[in-house]
Amino acid sequence: MPPELSHLLPPHDLTQGLASIGLFVLCALATWRLTHLVVEEDGPFDLIARVRGWLGDSQSGRAMDCFYCSSLWLAAPMALLVSSDVQDWAVSWLALSGAACLLQQMTYAPTEPKG
Repeated sequence: MPPELSHLLPPHDLTQGLASIGLFVLCALATWRLTHLVVEEDGPFDLIARVRGWLGDSQSGRAMDCFYCSSLWLAAPMALLVSSDVQDWAVSWLALSGAACLLQQMTYAPTEPKG
């Protein structure tokens, strides 16, 4: 890039950019792990199963059965860790939920009925 145009670009620190990517990846993995815990597992001491039973067929209880729904709710606070303003937060929120959903699709192995 010609030096006379370089002032038009924001300063970029590669180290900071790599740290941001690393933090995003960690938050995406954490979002997937927490969502998997809420939707697919009973949790330590069956705590998640008890909460799921207590909520029953309410809207919150049904959300605990849906990986996509739960990932949206659990990605929201995680997005606070990787964003600096409201627009960044909104994009990060959806990106973290999307990453968790992609990880779920890559790792989900449906069980076949025994026959």
